[in-house]
Amino acid sequence: MTGLDSVQLKDVIVHRVGNPTRGEALKLSQNSLTLNDKLVKEMLTRYFLSSFNENEHYHFRHLSDVNLNEMFNYVTKIFEEPDAFVATSGIIASFLHSKSTHARVKDGELYIATFEQVPFGTEYKQAVGIFKSENKENFLKVFSHGQSLEVISEEGVNTNKLDKGCLVFRNNKEDGYTVCVVDTTNKQNDTQYWISEFLQVAPYTDSYHNTDKYLGLCKQFITNEYAERFDISKSDQIDLLNRSIDYFKTKDQFSIDEFTEEVMHHADVIDTFKEYKKTYESVKNFEIEDEFDINLSAVKRQAKVFKAVLKLDRNFHIYIHGRKDLIEKGYDELTGKHFYKLYFDEEA
Repeated sequence: MTGLDSVQLKDVIVHRVGNPTRGEALKLSQNSLTLNDKLVKEMLTRYFLSSFNENEHYHFRHLSDVNLNEMFNYVTKIFEEPDAFVATSGIIASFLHSKSTHARVKDGELYIATFEQVPFGTEYKQAVGIFKSENKENFLKVFSHGQSLEVISEEGVNTNKLDKGCLVFRNNKEDGYTVCVVDTTNKQNDTQYWISEFLQVAPYTDSYHNTDKYLGLCKQFITNEYAERFDISKSDQIDLLNRSIDYFKTKDQFSIDEFTEEVMHHADVIDTFKEYKKTYESVKNFEIEDEFDINLSAVKRQAKVFKAVLKLDRNFHIYIHGRKDLIEKGYDELTGKHFYKLYFDEEA
């Protein structure tokens, strides 16, 4: 998230949440932090907020009624009853503790904070933040000792790396608010407790979501399923990656039928891709529409990971941006090695 200079951090409280299956306790603070140090306040604000992608929005959800979602109710209470902040934060910590039962869930500090003047599009909103730090790092501290300097090691939190976070804007309450989420640890499906079990949020199916998730689907299909199911070369695989991202860069709207015809061509590849899409949606627990407006911010984000690189042993990396017809693969029996021929007009 950018444009943080306007943000006002109002209240922060820290609790410690362990994993109950390992006998790790829940330790609740009785008071909010004293935020007298301006530098600490600025560091906390950037630690809490800088990792969020403000374009990717979620909302609290429930199968029957969002008012039955626990976290929706706790956040609403903080928004509407500021005096109940400390008590409500303790309830949130207790709720997280009850959901932290998977063997891979680590103990850590849970920060709950309130903000004002948080940028939201062209507006500024109130927000409630819920953040968890799980991973600690060792830092060196240099201090004076008589006429010399000494060094000791101290364990702490790297404020450049937020492990888990949730930022709830006071906006669109009737549909479960607008929520941004960070989860950089325990991404396996069996440990998605932060998003699925604790927060109970789902992505909004807007143009950003559809574009971002469809490109993620394409990359996984091409690098995994496509390579396994069909007898293709690495250059064919890279060519399909290039054609996929080029489609999104040059079109305003997405259509699955147009995309598969223009990019994948072959009927058996198209059928395999559509079946893979169904499995992908089921595993990820969200849907991607078959027709939508393409979001350029999502395209730019995903283009960074569409690496069109052909790696040959440890000696050569070939970046392929197009024109697969100018690449020829062969095998030299004399040396017993594979080779590529590259045809070009000019050498830069």
